Amino acid sequence: MRIVSWNCNGALRKKLDILSTLDPDICIIQECEDPARCPDVSYRKWAQNHLWVGGNKNRGLGVFAKPDISLEPVSLDPGSLELFLPCIVANRISLLATWTRQANSPTFRYIGQLWKYLQQHQHFLTQPESILIGDLNSNTCWDAWDRWWNHSDVVRQLQEIGLRSLYHHERSEEQGKENTPTFFMYRRSDKPYHIDYAFLSEILLERASLEVGTPSHWIENSDHMPIIVHIADNAGPKKNRC
Repeated sequence: MRIVSWNCNGALRKKLDILSTLDPDICIIQECEDPARCPDVSYRKWAQNHLWVGGNKNRGLGVFAKPDISLEPVSLDPGSLELFLPCIVANRISLLATWTRQANSPTFRYIGQLWKYLQQHQHFLTQPESILIGDLNSNTCWDAWDRWWNHSDVVRQLQEIGLRSLYHHERSEEQGKENTPTFFMYRRSDKPYHIDYAFLSEILLERASLEVGTPSHWIENSDHMPIIVHIADNAGPKKNRC
């Protein structure tokens, strides 16, 4: 199974061709239009198997799957927290798609939104096959000494329930010291950051690999690079196609 998470920077309907080059089974897309309210017929057809949340019909969070893969929404009340989309994929994987935002919170912005969400709903991610994936708008390098819900605190809490970052596991890099950025502010090469993540449970982690899209291929379409997770169905070799 190939899972792609990408903040498309809006207008996903115009970027389906480049996204299709990754041949994803599941797409987690931030800043995408609500297919149900989009007049673009080709986009609606492409998104025939999807879930979507958001307060703005043009920029929300969507999960899209190939027609033969089941997507079952899970009702977990987020309150005013933004944006989270929990679902069951292929009748077995508990997947929490994320796009953390300011959410008009003076204190719990971005990673604080995820920290608060986990206090209420972390049980959803305690199943044997669980994934938290998306744009967290966060990195350990921005930890503040007087906060108890820093990026590092969230990483620690996820580890306590059995989820680890696939990127850091595979590359043996420390949080906050990533060599490969996933985001270029203003699309500038001198402003790179690592803010997109995939946290997997142990049973998935041991047969998964991760790639990050290259700026030369993706920067014209978004300030974010896609992260591509490949989960092998068996012990055979992992295929990389990014």
